[in-house]
Amino acid sequence: MRATRGAARAYIPAVAVGALWCVLPALRTGAGTPWVTVALLTGLYLVCELPGRCPFFGSSVPIRAGSFFPLLLAAAFLLPPAAAALVAVPGSLVGRVEQPPATARRVWRAAQLTVTVWAASSVHGLLGGPATLGGSGRLPDLPYAILPACAAALAFSLVLTALDGSILVAAERLPLRRAWSGLLPRSLGAHLVHGLAGLMMAVLWRGPHGPLSALIVLLPMYISCWVFAQYHREHAAHRATIRALVQAVDIKDTYTRGHSERVGRASVLIARELGMDPDRLEVVRFAGILHDVGKLGVPTRVLRKDGPLTPEERQVIELHPEYGHEIVRGIGFLGEARAAILHHHERLDGSGYPYGLSGREIPEFARVVAVADAFDAMTSTRSYRRGRPVPAALEELKRCAGTQFDPQMVRALVRGLERHGWSAVTTAVTADEPGIPGPRSESGKAVPGRPRPSGGLDRVPPPQPPADGLGAVPGPQSAADRRG
Repeated sequence: MRATRGAARAYIPAVAVGALWCVLPALRTGAGTPWVTVALLTGLYLVCELPGRCPFFGSSVPIRAGSFFPLLLAAAFLLPPAAAALVAVPGSLVGRVEQPPATARRVWRAAQLTVTVWAASSVHGLLGGPATLGGSGRLPDLPYAILPACAAALAFSLVLTALDGSILVAAERLPLRRAWSGLLPRSLGAHLVHGLAGLMMAVLWRGPHGPLSALIVLLPMYISCWVFAQYHREHAAHRATIRALVQAVDIKDTYTRGHSERVGRASVLIARELGMDPDRLEVVRFAGILHDVGKLGVPTRVLRKDGPLTPEERQVIELHPEYGHEIVRGIGFLGEARAAILHHHERLDGSGYPYGLSGREIPEFARVVAVADAFDAMTSTRSYRRGRPVPAALEELKRCAGTQFDPQMVRALVRGLERHGWSAVTTAVTADEPGIPGPRSESGKAVPGRPRPSGGLDRVPPPQPPADGLGAVPGPQSAADRRG
């Protein structure tokens, strides 16, 4: 929630009232609530959440506030629904909140988890789960105890994701389909694992050694959550770094805005057809996205020049792979992507730049990105010329395979496009300037605007091989022609 908006102002109190209804039976006189167990579990959950409020720990606590679910599921297995629901309240109310409005977020989190734990405990009780946990001299009924535990974890996941989606609809005004899209598939597996960990904790709690033995499960789970959270934070930092660099390039070179993201997608398409491992797919995507980051070192007047480039300006443009390599040299997680950024303008016949490598001397990722770069440059409509149809671009790549491009990469792109296609979105205009030839407005009228650059591709005869994948012949070119 960026703010507590109209629908959310009504929806959050409604869920809070529902949460209150869930816990009221435990608060009634004569309800027989096992307060000792409730207090111990509530205290443990509170201890798990409090580090998030401590400046000493900063952001190094597990995942996010209100997310240490194994303990909540253990409460759902050990306690009646109303009592189990109480366990989530104090920890949720005191946990760290990273964005305002803090009060609304804390109330929402407490209400959401209260309802969710109540639902999980209800399902577990309906399936006879408490009787399978053992205790009082009885052994746990394994493996049958797994069935009600998994059913309870499924209910936990369903209710939690339903509430997550509904608050997005109420607070962010997202369409229903988009709000719930992918929430359950992404979380169900993790919640089932949390359910099994909660079952282990509950069985140990009911065993001869009592609550202390449950720490055998709790402590390793907390540490594993911390490690998992650190991984996700590091991954998020990587994405933020990539996004900042790409945005800087797009701002500087408005002609090719969006080009980097599409080259990343095409590079992954090629790499999948080559059978690369998933870890390498992520790195080759980074290589495609950042292949032109060296433009940050090229003077803006050269990048945006409409007329023919002088030989000196061409030399400056051709330095951008080396500039890019220098920019990303210290970013360790890029791995092989750094070599791709440096060598994506090398040609198979050795006539490319910056080092004139040939054949297998050119790194594999660089050969992938070179084909992806050329393909998107040819199929993208820009302010100075229309994009080619996909079949025409593929024919041009095939014609230049063996001299400029690696034939294996070209064949992989062809197979990938036959299998998955190339979305119309990816060939949309890449500059947000008016006057782009060809595109139409939503009403169907042509978009008026500025003329094409005088030195653009429109004057180039078609039968020549592409220079850097743009379909332009060597010779006098504008900076726009060298942008791909």
